[in-house]
Amino acid sequence: MSIMGWILGRRLANQEQSQRKIGVFEGVPAMGLDGLGSSAYGPEAALTILIPLGAAGLGYIGPIMGAIVGLLAVLYLSYRQTIAAYPGNGGAYIVSRENLGRNASLLAAAALMVDYVLNVAVGISAGVGALVSALPSLHAYTLWICLGILLLVTVVNLRGTLDAGRLFALPTYLFVASFLAILAIGVSKTLASGGQPVPAIPPPPLQQPSETASLLLLMHAFASGCTAMTGVEAVSNGMTAFKDPPVRHGRRTLAAICLTLGLLLGGIAFLSARYRIGAMDQEKDGYQSVLSQLAHAVVGDGVFYYVAIGSLLCVLALSANTSFVDFPRLCRMVAEDGYLPKPFAMVGRRLVFSIGILYLASSTGLLLVVFGGITDRLIPLFAIGAFLTFTLSQTGMVMHWVRALRTSKDTSRTGNQMHLAINAFGGIVTALALIVIVVAKFREGAWITVIVIPVVILLLRLVRRYYDQLEASLREPGKVDLSSTEPPVVLVVTQQWNRMADKALSFAFHLSEDVIAVHVARLSGEESDEERAIRGRWSQDVEAPARAAGLRPPRLLLLNADYRLMYEALLKEIKALRGEFDGRTIAVLLPEVVPPNWWQYMLHTQRARRLHAKLLEFGGSDIVIISMPWYIEEPKI
Repeated sequence: MSIMGWILGRRLANQEQSQRKIGVFEGVPAMGLDGLGSSAYGPEAALTILIPLGAAGLGYIGPIMGAIVGLLAVLYLSYRQTIAAYPGNGGAYIVSRENLGRNASLLAAAALMVDYVLNVAVGISAGVGALVSALPSLHAYTLWICLGILLLVTVVNLRGTLDAGRLFALPTYLFVASFLAILAIGVSKTLASGGQPVPAIPPPPLQQPSETASLLLLMHAFASGCTAMTGVEAVSNGMTAFKDPPVRHGRRTLAAICLTLGLLLGGIAFLSARYRIGAMDQEKDGYQSVLSQLAHAVVGDGVFYYVAIGSLLCVLALSANTSFVDFPRLCRMVAEDGYLPKPFAMVGRRLVFSIGILYLASSTGLLLVVFGGITDRLIPLFAIGAFLTFTLSQTGMVMHWVRALRTSKDTSRTGNQMHLAINAFGGIVTALALIVIVVAKFREGAWITVIVIPVVILLLRLVRRYYDQLEASLREPGKVDLSSTEPPVVLVVTQQWNRMADKALSFAFHLSEDVIAVHVARLSGEESDEERAIRGRWSQDVEAPARAAGLRPPRLLLLNADYRLMYEALLKEIKALRGEFDGRTIAVLLPEVVPPNWWQYMLHTQRARRLHAKLLEFGGSDIVIISMPWYIEEPKI
């Protein structure tokens, strides 16, 4: 088995597609890691904004998280309806395209693409933040650990969604069990102590207040806390991954994710206030995440703490998996509509869209390097894309139900009106939240996202413009034009005279009587003995056998590459031949060595491949390029 086969697994056949579908058990790890993992950095992001209030800030975290949990419930009801209405794929792109038009769908696609990249970067950086909390000595290696985890998640997803879901199931369910247990223990201790529990390990003291609460500050904290809901749309975007019946599996997966996330957010907010836990500066030594402080306060520093923090690290780092499941599927749909390069719609060796996965990984890697793998630097860019797609999806569903009401019968009219009301309420609430997020986080870096989304839309339109121009140039109805069937003029290009050149020249006579052998000299800077030898042997080794076979002897051209560039000399000669052979096709035959092993390609100059590329770029429509392979060892099929 090759190295690639060992890493990614065997190539899967098309008929195995149905066997690669997932159910609820795999669906929660595959699509819920983003939402579940955001319970770690969402409340912490809100608490970070409340730091200037000191201990008084803890009094606001409960209402803020309560509002976010209420918004989460609205989104659950809304996306539950979307899944039923669009069981094939209910993502914001499809819903917007079908109900709001092309411009809205491009806005949704751009927002989702930006959000998915940010989700991977924030999830991995938050996971490494949890690791550094437990092992402060690793603080200096934050970026390298982030990039290593990104590589791991990329490779696992290249193996397939089913493999990723099963592999990530253990840390996902261990995380849920661990922190629900910690929250249950903490709540029971709080109730038993009359609301003033004694921490097993006291959290670091809160700083002294430096300002008072203001509406803008609380809006800012709410906006930062909303990052806890960025993965809610994942199930509707990835409906094609579910086994039959997809609606049932999708709804159950969505319910499990939202219920667990709601319990985590509510419990973290409640216990943070009771145990007096605040956010810390991630860039400073001694940093501990909010969940690390909470686990220390409730269960101390024993084995349970390290199991919980280890599972948290895994879930946060692997929360990127949600984007790796949905981003390639989104790119496939956009590519099928002509707004992304066609390779994004191609299925790879493991029946996943490998190009989308690799593009997501490379974009995230660049983002992590630019921002140093620090979560607090990335959070301000986050959540805008998610809430923009929430709003577009809900608005699209409103239009969907309006059309349904026009054609519905009395028996289904009441149900459709209820669906309309839920999605309308969801659209209004998410639109208001989006406005708050943009206003509150604009100066901190949200302006970057606001600028990037229109740029992405412009790039999508440029791709579509290219495909439209290509289709227009190819669309020419009519019969095949056979008015010119004259054989081409064949140029056999050689670097030296040997058996490979003999084979190419022999094949050229099968195509045409007009054969020209071209040898480009001075590629090494000076005339060589090989070039002088060709002149001396040409009459005996080539012209005489050609006459004996009744063929017109080929012409020999020795061209000088004054700047050691083969294509320059050849293109000048082709220009001259166009005048000599007016209107005839010129076929350029390029002999090329094919080594048996990939590493042996580095032992060759690759001039034939570079010449092929330059002829495509500058040759013109009357040029045909033919590759003549010379195998050192015959390939095994």
